[in-house]
Amino acid sequence: MPSYRVRAAVGTLRPGVAAPDVLPGAVAVARARTAVEAHDVEVVRGEARVTVRYEADDDQSARQIGWAVLARLDELADISGRSVTRRYGARWYRV
Repeated sequence: MPSYRVRAAVGTLRPGVAAPDVLPGAVAVARARTAVEAHDVEVVRGEARVTVRYEADDDQSARQIGWAVLARLDELADISGRSVTRRYGARWYRV
């Protein structure tokens, strides 16, 4: 089964949202739809970036899952740099 990932830079949190709740919120949305392979928050050039890696049967399903995760992130914080990518070998390509 192909591996996909959704990524977004996280900026200002919405009122009432705590920073430790952002990643689990994004992962919960993906887990409700498919198997989650990995998840992480990293700091890139001074910005927090959330990554959720998951399985999907095809690109269309992967897009729907990725968009659902991005929608949840958008509810929790200002986000930018959104992407949904598919793994081919050692590289990631936009879906």
